[in-house]
Amino acid sequence: MWKILVTLVVLAVGAAALWVNAGRAEGPAIEIGGSTMVGQTGEIAVTVTAPNAALTGFEVTVVQGDLRTPLYALTPETASDLSVDGDRVTLTRATGKRVMPEIKAGEAAVVVTATRPVLFGLREATATATSTIEVRLTPPQLAVLSQFHYINHGGSELVVYRVNPPDAESGVRVGDQTYRGFPAGSADPALRIALFALLWDQPLNTRIEVFARDSLGNEGSGTFDFRVFPKQFRSSTIPLDDRFLGRVVPSILQNSPELRVDDPANLLAAYLAINRDLRRMNNESIASLAAETAPEMLWQGPFKQLINTAVEAGFADQRTYVYNGQDVDHQVHLGFDLASTAAAPIRSANRGRVVHAGWLGIYGNCVIIDHGLGLQSLYAHLSSISVTLGELVETEAELGRSGSTGLAGGDHLHFTMLLGGNAITPIDWWSTQWVSDRVLRKLNEAGLPAPGAGAQ
Repeated sequence: MWKILVTLVVLAVGAAALWVNAGRAEGPAIEIGGSTMVGQTGEIAVTVTAPNAALTGFEVTVVQGDLRTPLYALTPETASDLSVDGDRVTLTRATGKRVMPEIKAGEAAVVVTATRPVLFGLREATATATSTIEVRLTPPQLAVLSQFHYINHGGSELVVYRVNPPDAESGVRVGDQTYRGFPAGSADPALRIALFALLWDQPLNTRIEVFARDSLGNEGSGTFDFRVFPKQFRSSTIPLDDRFLGRVVPSILQNSPELRVDDPANLLAAYLAINRDLRRMNNESIASLAAETAPEMLWQGPFKQLINTAVEAGFADQRTYVYNGQDVDHQVHLGFDLASTAAAPIRSANRGRVVHAGWLGIYGNCVIIDHGLGLQSLYAHLSSISVTLGELVETEAELGRSGSTGLAGGDHLHFTMLLGGNAITPIDWWSTQWVSDRVLRKLNEAGLPAPGAGAQ
């Protein structure tokens, strides 16, 4: 009998020891990473290590004075937010003013508590870790330096400004369009220049402002003096016939596999899909090339219009397409149609780098040249191309020969200027006086180098 009692006592003592030791077990290992500074935005990354990644509790809280903002609490519903890899559990959570509206500038603490099961789940072991973050809510500061900003409707302008801190993303916002600002190339790292446009289809009273946004999401903005000059855009009628459709539709469909039509033999329906859907896709491709712009001015002086040409269509002409006496479509012609002799040499309007050289849907054989700061020029309907992608071309370098490829009724050059991927009128840039007054004067007043200086 006594042996049984001894055994029971030993077992009881052992169980008690296990219970006590389990209570002394270390909790999960906690690592807090992510942003050490937050503003409007930020991110916290937490890694918790426990055997088999088993957790019974996991909480993340931001504490600032008496303010406690829960960011995460483990529940059956929130468990799917965790990423598990072996014994490691990872969680990322957005922070900053946007998700914690009551937080203020200053220091705050990220407090993480994690609990794991021990002794077959009969007890738990808990650990807590704290990390300090700095909350910055002061927006970048902006100061516009240039004066007299006159904008032709459908045209562009340039603004010189200073931003602090210098590494803040900045530019000009025109309604729903954003135009990047670029370092001015001076000894002042805070000095910026930005070209911007009031597009042909934007209202004359569209809000125009400079803005700057730092890496923490804090944003500052401000208006500046400007004046908008209205422009009258023409209307025109484009007759369609079966001969024209039979010439252009099959070729475009053959060279544009991205466009699918139900019945290629239905030339009118296929043409309308080309004129609407392929036009939209092509313009989206053109807009994407704005991301490849050089951060400095590659161009030098006013842009050159193709010599000895007749203007067959102007910028932002409102076109109505007529087939068998019926209006079948409406589109806007965003460029100039310039006609010369057949297969005329097409020359670069200014210095720049080739960012597209090849087929482009309704534009046929097309060359696009980047001139820096978001400014580009487009040459369409070419019969041949004589430059290559990435090539740096000088003003009046031959790009190819005119033609009637794509959606062209005859041999001509479709030419337009682009800013931030949007079509703008070339008229301004063809004008020596406009370039001198709207661009060069402002650069000179700010003590900045002339266009093309130091470009490679």
